[in-house]
Amino acid sequence: MDYAVARRRMVENQIVRRNITDQAVLEALLKTPRHLFVDEGLRPHAYADASLPIGEKQTISQPFMVAAMTAALGLKGGERILEIGTGSGYQTAVLAHLVSRVYTIERISSLASRARRVFDQLRLTNINLKVGDGTIGWRDHAPFDGIIVTAGGPEVPTEFLEQLAIGAPLIVPVGPLDQQKLLRLVRTDADNYTREELMDCRFVPLIGENGWMGDG
Repeated sequence: MDYAVARRRMVENQIVRRNITDQAVLEALLKTPRHLFVDEGLRPHAYADASLPIGEKQTISQPFMVAAMTAALGLKGGERILEIGTGSGYQTAVLAHLVSRVYTIERISSLASRARRVFDQLRLTNINLKVGDGTIGWRDHAPFDGIIVTAGGPEVPTEFLEQLAIGAPLIVPVGPLDQQKLLRLVRTDADNYTREELMDCRFVPLIGENGWMGDG
């Protein structure tokens, strides 16, 4: 299988045709070998218009959703971004091509280890990865120029809002376990935020102190 051709078709047919026009995001998708972030048996399906299982009841998001969430950050280059839910590491790698540094948190150590191996293989050196409860954020490195959350919680954790820089966006799925709304919140000053609904979505549960409790 020619993965480069499959990747180009994915961008043309799944992303551009759905009105994602941010050229930097499109280039990042073309640079990121999605097939390396799934098990070998699923690689023929890596560029399909679908999410795929990665083990531990987790998934790699549909390519369009990765593109839409990344575009919603409105990146200019040079940002410091916090990602909640490393998962396969695919979203992380796309971000790494666009910003100065990505801070990413994964609660499942086996997934974090696998993602780190792929990052090393791709020589992505601007990623800080840790295992822990992502729902509390990463205060040591705050404030962030943007936060992206790849799991759906019952509400927006206050910690995420508090760890945003002024003018920075938070992209987060919020709602019941079976269906969420993808929200874009922007911190306008110390105590105020704008809030916009982007689309319906369905993500794995955001598990932790400020999310859903249990194993999901």
